[in-house]
Amino acid sequence: MNEDIPRLGIDIGRVIIDGSAHPSSDDTAFFSGNEATMLATPEVPGAVETIARLVPRFDGRVWLVSKCGPRVQARTLRWLAAHDFHRRSGVDPAQVRFCRARADKRQHCLDLALTHFVDDHPEVHAAIRGAVTHQYFFGPQRRPVPDYGHLTPTWADVERLIIDSLPPSACGASPRRGTGRTASSGPDRRAG
Repeated sequence: MNEDIPRLGIDIGRVIIDGSAHPSSDDTAFFSGNEATMLATPEVPGAVETIARLVPRFDGRVWLVSKCGPRVQARTLRWLAAHDFHRRSGVDPAQVRFCRARADKRQHCLDLALTHFVDDHPEVHAAIRGAVTHQYFFGPQRRPVPDYGHLTPTWADVERLIIDSLPPSACGASPRRGTGRTASSGPDRRAG
């Protein structure tokens, strides 16, 4: 596991996009509704604002990593664009990754040298165990969280635990190693 440079991975469904809170009370509206219905799916409370505060802490090294098929992938990208997610959160649009199986998130974690990961699904956390040091089980969980993870029912919990885990130098204002740029220069696009 790489602990030198903090890097954050975040799931999308039920972590950023809140299908269960759809105005129609239909938690499948994001998947099966028409375009307007899909776009009406709200964001998880506090998600975008918290991510926007975390992006500078990680000096732009934040990726979205989601498991879905091609149709839901396309809908997800349209939702992110329609909700102005990238501008509001500071996550670079080039730093969004998709895979077809939950276990495939492990390879993304390894490729990106992620140190922190937020996901709602225990199967994902089991798959990435040993690849990511700080694992955050987001939202309500049906079973107790294993000792290698942290229960984070809300984005406030995620933010508090992540900030507590970061080294004092991870303030987002220090120059990047080898680039001479500061966090205000924009995200590091080389590793995406």
